[in-house]
Amino acid sequence: MEKFMQRSWWKVLGVILVLYGIGFGMLVPLKPNFLSVSPSTANLGETIELEVLGYNTSFLGVPAGAVRGWLRAGEDLSLEARSVEIIDDRRARLTFDLPAFLPDTVSSLELPLIMTSPEDGAFVDPRALTVRQPTPPNNLNDARQAWTATSMKSGDLHATPRITYPFRGLLMETIRNTYFHVSLWFAMIILFVVAVVQAVKHLRRQTSTEALPTVVTLREKADLWSVAFTSVGMLFGILGLTTGALWAKYTWGSYWNWDIKQFTTLIALLIYAGYFVLRASFPDPEQRGRLSAAYNIFAFACLIPLIYILPRLSGNSLHPGAAGNPAFGGEDLDNTMRMVFYPIIIGWTLFGTWMATLSYRARLLRQRLDLSD
Repeated sequence: MEKFMQRSWWKVLGVILVLYGIGFGMLVPLKPNFLSVSPSTANLGETIELEVLGYNTSFLGVPAGAVRGWLRAGEDLSLEARSVEIIDDRRARLTFDLPAFLPDTVSSLELPLIMTSPEDGAFVDPRALTVRQPTPPNNLNDARQAWTATSMKSGDLHATPRITYPFRGLLMETIRNTYFHVSLWFAMIILFVVAVVQAVKHLRRQTSTEALPTVVTLREKADLWSVAFTSVGMLFGILGLTTGALWAKYTWGSYWNWDIKQFTTLIALLIYAGYFVLRASFPDPEQRGRLSAAYNIFAFACLIPLIYILPRLSGNSLHPGAAGNPAFGGEDLDNTMRMVFYPIIIGWTLFGTWMATLSYRARLLRQRLDLSD
């Protein structure tokens, strides 16, 4: 057992990290937030009742008056709800007495709605209510005073009492696909890097004229390692493309949208598919290994521009990271998600390396059997 752990600890670690990522990725709940707020418009100077529908909220079971809400009009400017009526765990009714004027001279303003409770923490709808102001206030200080009398203080908000993932209205529960779709792409890149390194090793090593006809040379082993890592990298790429198509169905409406990153990724995988077609076209091992190694270098040289550079240059991608939409920042990937995201990348990489090792051993055994015949 001790010998097994010394030789295979990284395999065990890979399995543990993958299981950890899948388990925590699927079981940790999303942060409570709003599904809907209605009505979405109101007139100044009137009393309005906002019906809110929450997601993962627990409005019932908290002390009376513990659930509070504000309409925020700016820094230190907000209006607290006069009353909060709890209907059930997910529904509540907030009553606001809107002032006669906004604390600014604008003609209209989108007011974020902020709610807080000890059970759910604080959450916000950044565009909950739009109010219009036909005439600006004569006295801006008086108008601001109406928005500061019940203004929200920093101590009024509760922290979420449990570990949660960020809530994104567009992504909803599909945000968990980050641990599969995105992490598989990262692992694929690492596996392709190892494959191209082995391809370079194959080309740099000279053919030994003294090698025994029944012995697999180091040069041939480099070729076997290269094809093994390329095979697993290709598998991860197909899985990444498939999980991306499923994600696109739920967020963009269809499995395939001809998004620039979808298109260039498909091209990159088709280029790598040509690697296996090339290997199958040459029966001579020496010629097959040399041409395959050269093609592997070419395929990797195409991979990075196609996946990362061209989509950013186009600026039209629906994916994060294009047209000023940052990837892996803010609410897209918070610190709680990073605790799962980075470990599962390591897990997929180690797991893929294990698969490549098994593939290499099978190919090596087959080649030795062929040489012995």
